[in-house]
Amino acid sequence: MENYLDINRKLWNAKVDAHLKSDFYFLEEFLQGRTSLNSIELDLLGDVEGKDILHLQCHFGQDSISLSRLGAKVTGIDLSDKAIDAAIDLAEKCGTDTNFLVSDVYNLPDILPQKFDIVFATYGTIGWLPDLQKWAQVISHFLKPGGKFVFVEFHPFVWMFDDDFKYIKYSYFNDEQIIETKSGTYADRDADIVEEEVGWNHSTSEVLTSLLDENLKLLSFQEYNWSPYPCFSHIEEVEKGKYQIPPFGNKVPLVFSLVAQKNITQNLVLE
Repeated sequence: MENYLDINRKLWNAKVDAHLKSDFYFLEEFLQGRTSLNSIELDLLGDVEGKDILHLQCHFGQDSISLSRLGAKVTGIDLSDKAIDAAIDLAEKCGTDTNFLVSDVYNLPDILPQKFDIVFATYGTIGWLPDLQKWAQVISHFLKPGGKFVFVEFHPFVWMFDDDFKYIKYSYFNDEQIIETKSGTYADRDADIVEEEVGWNHSTSEVLTSLLDENLKLLSFQEYNWSPYPCFSHIEEVEKGKYQIPPFGNKVPLVFSLVAQKNITQNLVLE
């Protein structure tokens, strides 16, 4: 089988043009100064002025640029070379000095020597990674002593269901890779895109254990019964900027967040 990185790079390269044109990413408003960051991550981040931030799996850079606009010194990385080209162009148009690199998460320590105050990742990221222990090692590697990992992700409960949320289709646990061919994209369901993708489900315990095993201290963990994005089938806005899935309503988690801190005396090296 073709390497999963090659398959997913092709997938995300195919999505870039459709995403740039979609209402989902509100590019014109963004160019005029609208932030792409949501209340969940803004509350967790606090004041980022002057902070060095590494943004993992940044797509075409909106959140990275939004962090730069708040005064942070940001490096965004993504697997997709086409997305990073778009990110560099977007940063130039926005007048920020955001730095962008093409890299998958696991190989990043080989090309980036810097350490960071904050490592940041949000929404739809870890499902593309097979090994969360290695993910956590990379996070620890890049954090300065006392630095924080700020993470917001769709809840693993969501990924158990079929696309119409009628029945449980997938395991809650990371039992095997999931290989599918899908059309369209969450930002434009009618987009002329038909590509194979390779992903993995990760339970909450897997996420937490991977970070704790790297001696990162958990400072907060929260679950939310809403999503800030209308990126699932049949999802409905229940109040401004908050979406839920009928018939689940407010009874299930759609998103979770956490903040973990690297021990101030810790000086781990990625092996």
